[in-house]
This record gives sequence, C-alpha cells and structure tokens, in this order.
Amino acid sequence: MIKATMAHTPRKRFGQNFLHDQGVIQRIVTAVNPQADQHLVEIGPGEAAITRLLVKECRHLDVIEIDRDLAPLVADTCGNPDNLTVHNADALKFDFCSLATSGKLRVVGNLPYNISTPLLFHLLEQADCVADLHVMLQKEVVERIAAPHGNKSYGRLSVAIQTRCRVQPLFTIGPGAFRPPPKIDSAVVRLVPDADKIAAIKDPVLFNRVLVSAFSMRRKTLRNALKKVADATTLESCGIDPSLRAEQIPVEAFVSLANCLATKTNTDTTENE
Repeated sequence: MIKATMAHTPRKRFGQNFLHDQGVIQRIVTAVNPQADQHLVEIGPGEAAITRLLVKECRHLDVIEIDRDLAPLVADTCGNPDNLTVHNADALKFDFCSLATSGKLRVVGNLPYNISTPLLFHLLEQADCVADLHVMLQKEVVERIAAPHGNKSYGRLSVAIQTRCRVQPLFTIGPGAFRPPPKIDSAVVRLVPDADKIAAIKDPVLFNRVLVSAFSMRRKTLRNALKKVADATTLESCGIDPSLRAEQIPVEAFVSLANCLATKTNTDTTENE
C-alpha cells in the first residue's frame, strides 16, 4: 500500500523543501517524459512526490537521497517496486556513471540550493553517461545558466554550462508549491550535454582557469583580469580585445581563447625542450 505522505520534518542542513503541488509535480514529469525503455536517476527524491510517477513509466529508477532517515521510506512510499533502487548517498560524491551499465542516464532532481552549482559541475564531469538533465534550481541560477553575453546575469556559470550543454529554461515555480515554502522562486531547466561541444575544449583545466580569472573581477578589463594567464599581446593574437570585460565576450570566444592559449603553451613547451 502506498502511503499518502511520509510526514518527514524538512532539515535545513540538507536544504530540504518538499514539493507538494500536484499540478507542478505533473508538469515536471510531463517535461521529463519518461519512457518504458529508459534508465532514470533522481537526485533528492524527498517525500517521493515525483518519484512515484517516474517509477511507473521507466525501465529502472535509481534515487540518491542523503538523508538516512528519509532514504528508507522512499521505496515504501512508492509501493516497493522492483524497478526502484534507493541509494543513501551524497550526490556530490556519487559515481553516476557506475549506474550506466546499459545506455545513458536521464537525470532528474530538485537540487538543494546550497549545493546546486557544485552538483551541476559534478554531473557535467560525468556527462559522457548522461543523456539529459531536468533539474529544479533557484530561478536566479537558471537565469545565470541561460544568460547571453552582455546580460547582467552572464558569468562563469553561464559559460561553463553553455559550452557543454544545450540549455532550455522550462518554467518557474512559486514558493507555495513547497513545504516549507522557500523565500525565492524556483525554475526548471533542461540541460542536454553535447559531446561535440565538450570535445571542443582542448584543455578543461586551462579553460576553467580562464573563466575563473576573467569573471572574478568583473569590472576589470581582460587585460587586467587575465594578466596571470596571458598578456594583452597574447590576447590580441588569440582574437580577443583586451580592453573588453568578461561579460562582453561570447561563449564561443572563451572556448577559442582557451584553445589558443593551450596551443601556444604546448608550442612554447616543445620549443624549450
């Protein structure tokens, strides 16, 4: 017998805000559109509001729940179906690719606000085994992810995600859809990892260093913000105007810049050997 509710007290340290609005729950499941032959992974099932619907429509559903009191209740709430596996684990440390034994995974999650950005990066590090992600985040974070260059929300997160994924904001969710209601609006976004985009980044470590340097001092020109990475002459030789600020540089230009610097570094190393 499926329980109507777990009556679990939300814990602030886990950033728990449980979704209870049935209209919003159905809208999320409809956006995901799970199919009978697919393997899904849900991060933070909470009171299994979405889990109960997803597990009925897919071949297998793995859920990752860090709360050791809540995790054992998820399967019971769903009626203990054979195609559901519950992992009492920290999603930030979880090896998602270990689950992808027969094809890519589809990831769904109401990501805790306090770890949403590092968790996204953790997932994208394993993008080879992820078909797509449908995640709920702070509305502000979704706006940052989707922002074009020149927009006030455009930053490191925008470039880091857009250079690896196709980004599609779906809809906004008000505080009243949750228990307890958060103080901000949430939004659902669809992220589809793009293997060609990911492969286009020659040196991911250098690319990240460029982004961190460029956006850590947003008001400074790239001449100053990137001086520890490349001088103005080098930036110009890579097709970047050093008098511009980071927010003025398109996503693709950051990839080109990092790849240019990687090539120059490799050339210099070879010449010095």
